[in-house]
Amino acid sequence: MKLYCDPISTTSRPVMLFAAEAGIVLEREHVDLLSNAHREAAYLALNPNGIVPYLVDGDFGLGESSAILKYLADKIGSPAYPTDLQARARVNEALDWFSTNFHEYFCLFTIYPNFGIPHGLDPELASAMVAFGAEHAPRWLTVLDQHMLGDRPFVCGAEISLADYLGAAFVTLGEAADFDFSPYPNVQRWIARMKKLPSWGETYAGFSGFASALKSGQAQAAE
Repeated sequence: MKLYCDPISTTSRPVMLFAAEAGIVLEREHVDLLSNAHREAAYLALNPNGIVPYLVDGDFGLGESSAILKYLADKIGSPAYPTDLQARARVNEALDWFSTNFHEYFCLFTIYPNFGIPHGLDPELASAMVAFGAEHAPRWLTVLDQHMLGDRPFVCGAEISLADYLGAAFVTLGEAADFDFSPYPNVQRWIARMKKLPSWGETYAGFSGFASALKSGQAQAAE
């Protein structure tokens, strides 16, 4: 199987980390987002959406991080995607929640404008988006902290699930913008646990380097 991905992509990292932790061998094809490789004709011919990740398994192609995670987990019978109807429904609920409510208010509004995403975003609009996110993201972080996590080690209970792989990538995106997670101790505890996974450091190395370079550049521009 081949995975088209970019380590700096928030949606690529969950698949990369899960595959590494589950022992799934994937041939990785780097689609460099910074050079707009995802918009080149060759990649668009493969994946008209022009986004990553994208999985190719023989003559079968599949996009969307959540869908790829489910496919890979089912392919190997991973307990991270339980077969019990209600347990699986809970994981599906969390995956959808991260991909919709949390992604919109935290990633799209609160964090991405700090990176100049979407590209060419007007500075005044970017500031307004960040302000909107700062006002509304705490609602969803509180839900994650107090209701989805609480005193449980993982989002859906005592065992790690696909929701943790996806959610951790979205939450740690905030570290690149120095987001203050101190009001959310259960979230901090959960992220610390996720970072202890054996494959975390290697999987997130590219993103960590990108985040460091971004913050360094912003600091220099402010001087």
